[in-house]
Amino acid sequence: MPGLIKLSSTPVIIISRTDNIGDVVLTLSLAGILKKKYPGASILFLGKKYIRPLIEACEHISKFIDWDDVSALPMEDQLSLFKSLKADVILHVFPHPEVASLAYRAGIPYRIGTSHRSYHWLYCNKRPNFTRKKSDLHEAQLNVKLAAPLGIATIPSLDELKTAYGLSHLPQLKDTSLIDKNKFNLILHPKSRGSAREWDWKNWSKLVEILPADKFKLFVTGTESEGIEIRKNLLANHPEVNDLTGKLDFSQLIAFISQADGLVAASTGPLHIAAALGKTAIGLYPSIRPMHPGRWAPLGPKASYLALDKDCTACKKNTSCLCINTITPEQVKALLSIK
Repeated sequence: MPGLIKLSSTPVIIISRTDNIGDVVLTLSLAGILKKKYPGASILFLGKKYIRPLIEACEHISKFIDWDDVSALPMEDQLSLFKSLKADVILHVFPHPEVASLAYRAGIPYRIGTSHRSYHWLYCNKRPNFTRKKSDLHEAQLNVKLAAPLGIATIPSLDELKTAYGLSHLPQLKDTSLIDKNKFNLILHPKSRGSAREWDWKNWSKLVEILPADKFKLFVTGTESEGIEIRKNLLANHPEVNDLTGKLDFSQLIAFISQADGLVAASTGPLHIAAALGKTAIGLYPSIRPMHPGRWAPLGPKASYLALDKDCTACKKNTSCLCINTITPEQVKALLSIK
């Protein structure tokens, strides 16, 4: 293949993804694919400070680089730090003009970014030509598509990507008494911090009502600020649900998900973490591009999703989504397959 990068057997590769949790989870399989291609590689991950526990749980990644810390440094120190990494390649999985400029000025030999960003024509010397927004590929497959100049020409199947996360270095759950070994421990994660369309409170409440208490132990997770809304709209009528909002830092949230049995949520980070950990992860999706499950479905051996089989253009400009609210609690219960 013309234009392929020739690397040593022990290359240093930076994956840059400075956006949100779910996006980062779906990028971990790229690290797994790279390690399969280059077993001797050191893979570094550049991301936001708060995702560190997730990156440190991944066996494929050698080092986490905190973009929040790096970007706060004087420019001279930023350059010194990037040069000290001695990277051979940087993959701009999430386009970021400051990161692209820094990698260029630090002299990283191979800088890979999509051709659809104008600043990549200034700062990148490998520019695969594809667009995410209108693609029929899953986000995790699109991440791998960016690695074509590294000799990864075949896009992995979704089944292959489901097993490539490498989340083997998990944090320990501090309070193991939360888990009931005689029940199905199900996490409800109603909010998304504005990153996804959300199921309405009537549906969440009905789901709680139809799940038998003798078979399920229910938890609700979210931030402290989300907890205010959750307590008002869900827990006020369902005190039997265990309220963990604002009580778990990100490391402990990962640990808790790893010990639970399942999770129901919109297209959020916790949903993708649960899927990656092999839990029963049920995603609630609209049919709007590019939010639809074809692009963002949870990937895991027990992951599934629900979405209305129609074009959801009527909801495109609204925050409230009729299509996602047409999904019934009974459909969710059926996917939980607890008899």
